[in-house]
Amino acid sequence: MKLRLPQSFYNTISYAGASVALIALFMFIFLYVLSSISTIDKAYVGIVIFIVIPCFIILGLLLIPVGMALKIRREKREGAERGQSFPILNLNLRQHRNGTLIFAAGTTVLLFLSALGSYEAYHFTESNRFCGTLCHTLMSPEYTAYQLSPHARVKCAECHIGAGASWYVKSKLSGLGQVYATLTNSYPRPIPTPIENLRPARETCEQCHWPQKVYGKQQRREIYFLPDEENTRWEIDMLVSIGAGNPALGQSEGIHWHINPDIRIEYAAADEERSVIPRVILTDLATGEKTLYQSDGAEQTEAEPRLMDCIDCHNRPSHIYNDPSDFINASLAAGEVDASLPGIKRIAVEACLAEYDSRDQAMTEIEAQISSFYRDNHAAVYSSRSAEIEKSIAGVQNAYSNNIFPAMKVRWEHYPDHIGHMTSAGCYRCHDGMHVSEDGRIITNRCDDCHLITAQGIVGQLEYADSQQALEFRHPVDIDGMWREAGCYECHSVPPL
Repeated sequence: MKLRLPQSFYNTISYAGASVALIALFMFIFLYVLSSISTIDKAYVGIVIFIVIPCFIILGLLLIPVGMALKIRREKREGAERGQSFPILNLNLRQHRNGTLIFAAGTTVLLFLSALGSYEAYHFTESNRFCGTLCHTLMSPEYTAYQLSPHARVKCAECHIGAGASWYVKSKLSGLGQVYATLTNSYPRPIPTPIENLRPARETCEQCHWPQKVYGKQQRREIYFLPDEENTRWEIDMLVSIGAGNPALGQSEGIHWHINPDIRIEYAAADEERSVIPRVILTDLATGEKTLYQSDGAEQTEAEPRLMDCIDCHNRPSHIYNDPSDFINASLAAGEVDASLPGIKRIAVEACLAEYDSRDQAMTEIEAQISSFYRDNHAAVYSSRSAEIEKSIAGVQNAYSNNIFPAMKVRWEHYPDHIGHMTSAGCYRCHDGMHVSEDGRIITNRCDDCHLITAQGIVGQLEYADSQQALEFRHPVDIDGMWREAGCYECHSVPPL
């Protein structure tokens, strides 16, 4: 039986629309089935299946009535006789019945595909592969650091967006500008931080980190390797005062006193990076008392105070870029770089400190510098321990690739970590001993308010604290007590060799 449709359907535009819709429908089904059975995880396939192809299906279906309307208008303009201005639907006519059935079936299929596509598109745009791999060069530093971070098992969207439709819509609308910048290659290198207009951190962080569940002190061991011929291993054991000494005391003291529900802390920063904080306002919510602390030694600002929240200290919870001294220490401790090779700490850090134009250049130069160091200075080691040298070079290259990204100009100094005070001001932005209230109270800068040293020194010769008193910090290298007068970051912001 010959399939007959309304006469107005038979035109070039409607034919083209039907062809586009059918081809796109076939491609949707084919790629969806293929991606379902394939183990390949490609972000671009998801973009094509759930965003690009549905647009072509809708475009094709829209062209069908457009072509019909244009044909009707053309026939009227050419004098074709029509008794009515609007089309008549008469199901007693076979062509009308066929057109109605095709329209109903097509609408049902379209609605089903729209629901499926919308559902899959929503989840796809919330996925880690969409966030991390779609714009490879732009997001490679963030995605690499995220996969190595403490939050590697947490989805990107859970922190960057959180639950709720309103923040989902806001994030996607703000993402349009980022898409434009990516397409036009106009995004900054490196991407400036902190990022504005994010959802308040406490609405996302506290979904997992329950602030009312308070802990006491946490044991922590820091491992360092000195830049001498022996790569001397130096360790420090600390008790970090996360909360009060006894969890029953709640948040009355310790580092997380800052999120005590009975107080509110606000601060005004003198720069966009929030690295210089001349003014701090402490409010006792129980009494209503406000205390203003100001630093005479810092640049003043008229900026509006910001309510302190989690990311003012934990500003690099996932995207952490360590400096060369830190990531080479970690590689040495893990055995990825052989600590028995003479002078490996120094030459590895020197090779990673240099600025390179590309990752390939960095890999080549790191290998060349380390190889030439042993060839020129330790000929016997170079000839007898080539396997260890090659393994160590690979370890240094891997550590470099996980922390420094030349294409985006991403280096540790552009993304300081405010936890601690080793390579950036961090805690010292407020706890520098220079923020004073009108009645003479000072924001403390006492080391033992945050951590107590229980052991330190060279492995095998560690000095241990007794049960009554913690150890006073001892610098691995004799710097004549300079550490008492200046913050660690003032020397270590550029890793010393």
